[in-house]
Parts: sequence; C-alpha cells; structure tokens
Amino acid sequence: MMLNEMENLPDGLLDASVESLAALLGGPTLMHLPGRRPQPLFVTVLAHGNESTGFYALQALLRKYRDQELPRALSVFIGNVDAAAEGQRFLDGQADYNRVWPGTEQQDAPEALMMQQVVDSQRARRAFASIDVHNNTGINPHYGCINRVDNQFLHLASLFSRTVVYFIRPLGVQSMAMSCVCPAVTIECGKPDHEYGMAHACDYMDACLHLNELPQHPVASHDVDLFHTVAIVKIPGDISFGFDEGVADLQLVRNLDHLNFRELPAGTALGRIRPGAAVRLDVSDDNNQSVHDRYFSVEDNTLLTARPLMPSMFTLDEKIIRQDCLGYLMERLLPENT
Repeated sequence: MMLNEMENLPDGLLDASVESLAALLGGPTLMHLPGRRPQPLFVTVLAHGNESTGFYALQALLRKYRDQELPRALSVFIGNVDAAAEGQRFLDGQADYNRVWPGTEQQDAPEALMMQQVVDSQRARRAFASIDVHNNTGINPHYGCINRVDNQFLHLASLFSRTVVYFIRPLGVQSMAMSCVCPAVTIECGKPDHEYGMAHACDYMDACLHLNELPQHPVASHDVDLFHTVAIVKIPGDISFGFDEGVADLQLVRNLDHLNFRELPAGTALGRIRPGAAVRLDVSDDNNQSVHDRYFSVEDNTLLTARPLMPSMFTLDEKIIRQDCLGYLMERLLPENT
C-alpha cells in the first residue's frame, strides 16, 4: 500500500466530510505541520472508517489555528479513508487498521508495512506524545487506554479522563506500537454521533499541544481510576446469537451495553442459551489462553458471570461483534499493583 506523506495541509481538508476523504486524499495520509516546539504531537484518526469523531475534532483544532502558529509541531495520520467513504469499520478484503501496527500477528498484511513507515517517521521526528482517537458502539464513558503503566503515560491519559484502562491485547494496535517511541494513549470518545465527544477530543488535543513536558512523578491515586483488561470475549462463528426472543443459540440481554463500566457481581445473567445448544464463548487472557470458566458459568440454560468483573465495550452491533469481539472484561488495578 502507498502512504501519502506531506508537509502541508491539503486544500479542502478543513471543510471535507469523512465520506469525501478518499477522493480528496487518494488514500491513507500522513501530514506534518510545523509548530513552536519542534517535537510533534502525533495524532491518528479514522483507524476505523466508522469512527469519525477524531477527524472532526482535528478539523476543529486546525480551524482554530488557521491563522496562527501551532504551539507544537503536529503529525497526523488519517487512516482508512476508503472504509470511511462507506461508513464501515473496514472493508471486505482489508485488514483492521488498528490490528496491523508493529507488533502485529498479521505481519504479511500489506497495511502492516505502511504502519511501520508511520512509526519510523515519528521515531525519526522524536515524537513528544501519541494520541489515537476512537469511538465505540456501546454505551461507555469517555476514557483513556494505555499499554504501559508508566507515570508519563498515566498523566497523558488522565488529562483526558480519570478513567484509564491498561491493556496488552489485542496486539497490533497503534498505541502499543507508539509506546516504544513516546508516551501513547488511545482515547475512547463515545459514539460518533455525540457532539460532546468531538469537543472533548478537540480540547484534549489542544491541551496536549500546549504541554511543555509530561510529568515523571506519580499521578495522585485519587485522580485516576485504573483498570486492567484481563480478557477479550468473542462469540465463535458457528454460534448464532441475537438480542431478541428467537431461535438463536445465544440470546443476550437487550441492555448488554448498559453493563459497561459497572462492577457486576458473580451470578449476573448475561443471556439465555437455547436448550440443547452447545454454547461456549471464546474468552482469552493476556497470554492468549482460554479462561472461559474463570469468568462465565451456565446454570439452567442461563449464561452467568462466575466472579465479580467489569465489562467494557460490550456492544449490540452484530457486525462489530463478528468483525472484532463482543467486548472486554476488566478488573480494578489498585495502586499497590502498579
């Protein structure tokens, strides 16, 4: 794949819709814009084509500085513009743009070489910090994700939200690749049609542009709620599922996404299993080991939590569930565990 790389703002970008970017840019594009401080803030938007908040937040930020110098140099990677034209996470035949960064298990994917180029560019420019902007489809608060429990990473994330999630799987994500270059965070800005998400992301990027440095001292424990993603939950392809009464193997509760970021007690019902159906979720931990029985049990054809846990990113979007996962399981990470 060809990466467009430029040292200027393309004409028309500040007024473009995400659907028009494929025609305007011609493909994934890396822009470098100068600022008073030379080490750039690196921002990735549209890693998923249906997550538009990051791009519109970037537009708002750049309009603000249309006639003035940026406080710090800014590098921007605009990712899957072809999927954005169709309003899709990614298109058939494409890799997921947030699973093919350095460290990926999909090293032969053509997109992986492009992401390596992007990371190499930011290493050469000595990037100051990295922000990857995302939306999600379920009901979730705004929160930051980090891949290293490090004071600078925690300060970067807590500047966006006091809710911070530490994870090391899935592999091949932008923030994990960039964590080898500079402090890096993924920010989750709610659903893409929420205007507050765009305003929050814009204000956050602006605040990061004004930072002189990221503190090395610990974040005060009362300023952050830190969680660890302990498992990824997927529904195997041979298991049918739904959210309404029907004949599917697994009927999940209709308000499943309302359970996100709620600490659920053991015995919480998540769905009903069709009598006679062999249903076993694909639940894997940080070591990619199956941990289904640690977190789930089945009693009287009801899928239950087997221990206290907190879900995140549980979604009702059946396509996202098939393309990616049902969601994640988290546990609170106490200060003494960091």
